[in-house]
Amino acid sequence: MEMASLMQVLASGLLMGLLYALIAVGLSLIFGLMNVVNFAHGEFLMIAMYGMFGLWLVTALDPVLLAPIVTALMFVFGAVVYMGVVRFAMRARSNIMMAQIFSTFGLAIFMQGVAQYFFSPDYRSIPDSWLGGKTVDFGGVFLPIPQLVGGAVSIAAFVVLYFLMSRTDFGKSLEATREDQGAVALVGINRNRVFALGWGLGAALVGLAGAVLSTFYYIYPHVGVPFALISFVVVALGGFGSIFGALAAGMIVGVVEAVTTTLVPASMKLISVYALYLAVVFIRPKGLFGRL
Repeated sequence: MEMASLMQVLASGLLMGLLYALIAVGLSLIFGLMNVVNFAHGEFLMIAMYGMFGLWLVTALDPVLLAPIVTALMFVFGAVVYMGVVRFAMRARSNIMMAQIFSTFGLAIFMQGVAQYFFSPDYRSIPDSWLGGKTVDFGGVFLPIPQLVGGAVSIAAFVVLYFLMSRTDFGKSLEATREDQGAVALVGINRNRVFALGWGLGAALVGLAGAVLSTFYYIYPHVGVPFALISFVVVALGGFGSIFGALAAGMIVGVVEAVTTTLVPASMKLISVYALYLAVVFIRPKGLFGRL
């Protein structure tokens, strides 16, 4: 492989990996906060993409302008899902883990069914946008502007998340609840409120990723499934509950996927990703970066 081709593959993999990280970090945040695996995470992404598509149809505004609105709506949606579904599943007196799994898995199936009923299985897209169909040339390496902007948005989101978690009272409340859910009640922290805000934040992050993804990817009821599978790999690879492990693992997965695509048919590109995941599970079950 020539150097220019190798740089093209690596750059494309890194940009897609940054988006994988942005999709996965909400999943990791929720698990680290509550030890709950959200099996409807891919459907959150799907809802965000349909939300972007619907707002684009109604307002005719560019997706760049609509992305903050989609992110805010997904924050509310995530909080509502916790208050209306997950909170009650966590009250189960026995088999609480199974109750959480079946509640989020059932929610995923319900959301897919609703999307298919109202929007049909047809593929949809946003054909006209400020970013769509444009590329930039960096010394012979051609990068699509939507993915380039998506990578920049992902990095900015992780920077904001770092300051939110380390420099604000909200972040400290999340961290304290993560460390000891029982003790926080003694200092006046409302655990349910923290959990609701945590779910809202996780949904907002995947909503931001969905808003970016909708500018260059097809939208259909099952669009979240492949991204959810990759998100689980990213979270497990980086370490369950490790927020910034998700960033590093997302980039690793993106590069591995891109390199594999040049060696085998595109339909088999995820084989190496899953093989890498299995290797990490056997060698280091806590993930490459442990738990935050």
